[in-house]
Parts: sequence; structure tokens; C-alpha cells
Amino acid sequence: MATPADFIPGKYSQTIKNGSFTWSAPSNIALVKYWGKKENQIPANPSVSFTLNHCKTITTISFLKKENEGNFSFDLLFEGKQKEDFKPKILKFFERTVEYLPFLKDFHFTIDTKNTFPHSSGIASSASGMAALAVNFMSIERLLNPEMTEEYFNRKASFLARLGSGSACRSINGKVVVWGKHTEIPGGSDLFGVEFPETIHQNFNNYQDTILLVDKGEKQVSSTVGHDLMNGHPFAERRFEQAHKNLSKLKTILQNGNLDEFITIVESEALTLHAMMMASLPYFILMKPNTLEIINKIWKFRNDTKIAVCFTLDAGANVHILYPENVSVEVLQFIQNELVGYCENGQYICDSIGDGSQLIMDN
Repeated sequence: MATPADFIPGKYSQTIKNGSFTWSAPSNIALVKYWGKKENQIPANPSVSFTLNHCKTITTISFLKKENEGNFSFDLLFEGKQKEDFKPKILKFFERTVEYLPFLKDFHFTIDTKNTFPHSSGIASSASGMAALAVNFMSIERLLNPEMTEEYFNRKASFLARLGSGSACRSINGKVVVWGKHTEIPGGSDLFGVEFPETIHQNFNNYQDTILLVDKGEKQVSSTVGHDLMNGHPFAERRFEQAHKNLSKLKTILQNGNLDEFITIVESEALTLHAMMMASLPYFILMKPNTLEIINKIWKFRNDTKIAVCFTLDAGANVHILYPENVSVEVLQFIQNELVGYCENGQYICDSIGDGSQLIMDN
């Protein structure tokens, strides 16, 4: 069984002075949700997600050996401009990961990052952003330790990304990723995400995710606070049991391609996530009136047409509409005709299942 100590490197075999890498890392959308975490970003229950294709963060990290060691040194640019208000989160990431990346104090880093989706669009960028940071730093470590295997690279990148943002560990590789210990997932771990271990049914090939941007504003309750409210939650233990059972069911569904059962699990998980928020103390609601309008429209459309379209939600008001590629024309027409009016400024993003992080430039 993997432990954090597995990711503490020994003495590096090589030295480097400078260089740069550029990686992209995608966002992901959980099908079985994780809500509630323990110390050191350990999830209270396992989760499974689709990795997205188009909604991603692209990050370039340039590094230059310092003369004086001892402190973290970095500049942070967002879309080419200094972004001071992002720096505390990056500093916290450095502090959490330096035990596993001791070279962080040896270099000055210039981190230049951008998203393929609009900033403040209501799509959480922490997963893609932290995953992009993690794979860049692992590329630097691989220069210092060229014998590193690809499996170790990906596993440690996921481990590091988790320390920045829990769900970021599901954005490293794989179309479908499981995070958290589960009796039916060989190699599953609370420390990092693993690729879904079975062959996925062709019904889920290039599955589509159209994200309706209902509310692009900042949430009144952050995900971090929401997770903390699961401590002492009256329904927490039953919820954690439910997540284990739903992951077992979804494991079978992803293999047999039963779309009706897929819809039931995915929508139930989304509504359960928000039910836990409404039953917290203090309680809160992140859905908006238009979120509910969209959900009811989807239910009616599915009932009328028998098309296998469903929704899921993250910890916010936006709606992810999931559907097979072969019904894209009908679903997109439905979105245009009936749902765009519920989106802020009529905005939505078309995405699909992707493959994970990708190296763009190695210099």
C-alpha cells in the first residue's frame, strides 16, 4: 500500500541550472461525488470522474538556479499579467509539497498560466490549475532523476496535485479516474487518483458534457468550508456508505453500458451533494432558481423523447449536461431552444471526455 513517504525523493543523480516546461491539464466532473475530507486532503469517501477535454489550464514554468537557497521565490502571471491575488494559494502549494519536491527552494520560478475557458465563468479552475502545476514540477524532478518511470511520474503528479486541490488528483491522466480506497478498485488510494481499471463500454466513448453557465459569480460558501461542514454532519456516515455503494454500481454500469442506470446514479449523486449542503449546520444552498428550471426541463425532455441525457452538478449553480455523442444534434438543439435563456449572458461550453494532462513544450 502506498504511503506519503514513497514520494519523498532520495539524492538526485543530476543537476540542472535552468529550463522551462509547458503542460496542459484538464478540469474534471465527478460522477460519484466526494464531499468531506480528513487531514492532509484525504477524502472521506471515494469518487469517480470523467476527465474533460477542452476546459483546461495551460501553464508554463520557467526555472533558474538561485545563488541563495532557503526561501521560495516565484513570480506568478495569469494570461501574461502579474496576478498577486493568486500568489497565496501557490505559496501554500509550495509549503505543502516541498517535503516531496525539495528542489523548490533551489530555483526562482516564473509561473505563467491561462485557462481555455473564461476566467470567472463559474467553472472551478483549481483542479486543472493545480494539476498543471504538479505535472510541470514533476517534469523538473525527472530532469534531476532521469530513471523515473512513467507510472511513478503520473502517480506522484496526482499525489502532489491533491495537496493543492483534492479533485485535481483526478486531472492527471485517464478518461475515467477513481480517487479513494474502494474494495472493488485495485490499487485505489486516498493519496492519488487511478485510471478506471476496466474496459469502458462503447456507449461512453467520447461522452459529451455541455456546461451551462448559470451563475458566474463567486460562491457564497467555498468548497473548503463546505467540506469542513461534513465533520459532525448528522448524515455524513450514511452518505459515505452510499458513495461506496454507488461507485460499485457505477463500476458495473461503465462496463455494461446501461445508460438508464447511469442516469439514475449520476443525477442522484448530484442532488445528494446539494442535499448534504442543505442539511449542514450552518446550512446553505448553492443552486440557483435557474439551476432548478434547467433540471426540470431536462427531465421533461428526457421523458418526452426517451433520449439518454442527464445532468450533474458540482459544488455550485452550473449544470453539466451529459449525453452520448450519437444524440449530440438533438441535445444541442434542445439546449439552444429551451435552456440558453437560463444561462448568464446565454453562455455555455461544449466539452467531452478527454485523456488528461499533456506536455506541450519541453525546453
